[in-house]
Amino acid sequence: MTSKKRTFKFFSRWPKFLRTFFFSILLFFFILSLTFLYFAKDLPRPEVFEERHLAQPTRIFARDGKTVLYTIFGEEKREPIELKDLPDYLIKAVLAAEDAKFFKHYGLDFKGIFRSVLKNLKLRKPIYGGSTISQQLIRSTFLTREKTIRRKIREIVLTLELERRYSKEQILEWYLNQIPFGPNLYGVEVASQNFFGKSAKDVTLPEAAVLASVIRAPSYYYPFSDHREELLKRKNYVLKRMLEEGFISEKNYKEAKEKEIEFKKTPTKILAPHFVFYVRNYLYKKYGEEFLKENGLRVYTTLDWDFQKKLEEIVKEEARRIKKYNAHNISVVAINPNTGEILAMIGSKDYFQDPYPEGCIPGKNCLFEPKVNVAIYGIGQQPGSAFKPFVYATAFQKGYSENTKVLDELTNFGKWGGKYYIPQNYDGKFRGWITLKQALAQSLNVPSVKVLLYFAGIEDSVKTAKKFGITTLNKPPSFYGPSLVLGGDEVRLLDITSAYGVFATEGLRNSPVAILKIEDSKGRIVEEYKPSPLRVERKDVCQKINDILSDNDARSPMFGRNSPLYFKDRWVAAKTGTTNSFRDAWTIGYTKNIVIGVWVGNNNNVPMKKVPAVTIAGPIWRKAMEEAIKRWP
Repeated sequence: MTSKKRTFKFFSRWPKFLRTFFFSILLFFFILSLTFLYFAKDLPRPEVFEERHLAQPTRIFARDGKTVLYTIFGEEKREPIELKDLPDYLIKAVLAAEDAKFFKHYGLDFKGIFRSVLKNLKLRKPIYGGSTISQQLIRSTFLTREKTIRRKIREIVLTLELERRYSKEQILEWYLNQIPFGPNLYGVEVASQNFFGKSAKDVTLPEAAVLASVIRAPSYYYPFSDHREELLKRKNYVLKRMLEEGFISEKNYKEAKEKEIEFKKTPTKILAPHFVFYVRNYLYKKYGEEFLKENGLRVYTTLDWDFQKKLEEIVKEEARRIKKYNAHNISVVAINPNTGEILAMIGSKDYFQDPYPEGCIPGKNCLFEPKVNVAIYGIGQQPGSAFKPFVYATAFQKGYSENTKVLDELTNFGKWGGKYYIPQNYDGKFRGWITLKQALAQSLNVPSVKVLLYFAGIEDSVKTAKKFGITTLNKPPSFYGPSLVLGGDEVRLLDITSAYGVFATEGLRNSPVAILKIEDSKGRIVEEYKPSPLRVERKDVCQKINDILSDNDARSPMFGRNSPLYFKDRWVAAKTGTTNSFRDAWTIGYTKNIVIGVWVGNNNNVPMKKVPAVTIAGPIWRKAMEEAIKRWP
């Protein structure tokens, strides 16, 4: 007897009702299998979760690698956090609110579905879904929210596959990093930061209940909408559910229920804003704005945040003092000359100050424009006598020494630009024969013009300044006249501060740099800075300049023995600069470890009172250098 006949004979012995029931079950599972295959054929693979890209912001850090200066978000504000870093009561609050049996079911909660069906029948509306966390994750990732049988079957199929492939902990971590919490807020970490001003790892029990409460209806329960009272009621409901599930004690429940919630809607944090946007502009040009908003780069900058904070305090304090000189803005840059690393950058006295009083037109007539980064702007800022060291260095290149003498007397240098050029010294006096050391140390104008025209040469002086790092001298050599040595053309504070660093290193040039390292979201290095100094000047030439700019005795006849430039028992070189029209006041100085440049003036180039730079900018530079020496002796 064949096997088919034996099987048929076996089933023929069954009662008719039993045979009918058995084949009905087979038919049901066959139809169910066909249905699953039909709806599953076009579904995405669950492993796409490991391959898919969640938009992550780019974070810009200070050099300590911990202080976040700025975060570049896209349309979705999201900051992933690992499940292990979250407090246990936050996880349990979410479970209590959304899926208490999450760790017990296999993706579907049939009791929950049955309860929701009964409620929907009672209300005659499909309001309650009874979806598990796994179902919500699948729906938000791959499917629409349409309420159709077809979509529900697709959701169930993929949910079962998701549960089969991944651990509960992995699914829950994905869920907490993906779900919406309000306008452009995705994930529990960014929600906590925006609701409470703290990381999700630091929330309290009642705050955890608030976060869990928002998940059900993010737009409605958003804390800064008109439904805060309803949110707080739901918070209490979540706490009660936690109590019922045994997640918290009666005491915890009562204390958390009575605890007042302090919401802190804080704007996007920006530290060292002018520096941050200087870095951001570089990143935008190299990587593109959209890439930065979505790919989670970690940008480690050169900025020393503690030093930056101290300089910001000094600038705000000094901004009040300089008003008596009709000066309304300050910019400061600090650089490590041995690496080119920008340690601090303050582009204006206060980035966040309301800038525009009545009648002020930005870019035209405002004494102070907070958003303008004067350190890199370089339009209309003339260095005055701060340019002289480059001219004297050029003369030293050609064999002249600090002991070479020049005659300081009233001199007509002929016509330049259609006018006779007859410069004056700041104090209106002439000293006869003096050495180049005396002329530079005391910042005398007439001897310096002679050094430019007769010893150094205009074209070669421009070349020296450019190879030191001045980027704005791009006109033909014939354009520049004798006023060049008195700062007759425009410079940027960042450039000239960096250029003075060549003297500090005795001839080595390190271009200013703001970024130490960039990593991608997986910690792989995308870009890393390695210093590569370039020798641009002879050592002996720089040593001559350093000797002059650090000699307090040599500059005392003009500046006095106790000027802001003098540091007792400490080697510090410094130079001031004041433009003839008193539009700009500069002090730039350095040790072997740091260069600091200070500019004071008005954004619209309105002249200040006729006071020398050592009086206006000098005290600011002095305080900044004192702080620097404490850190980098």
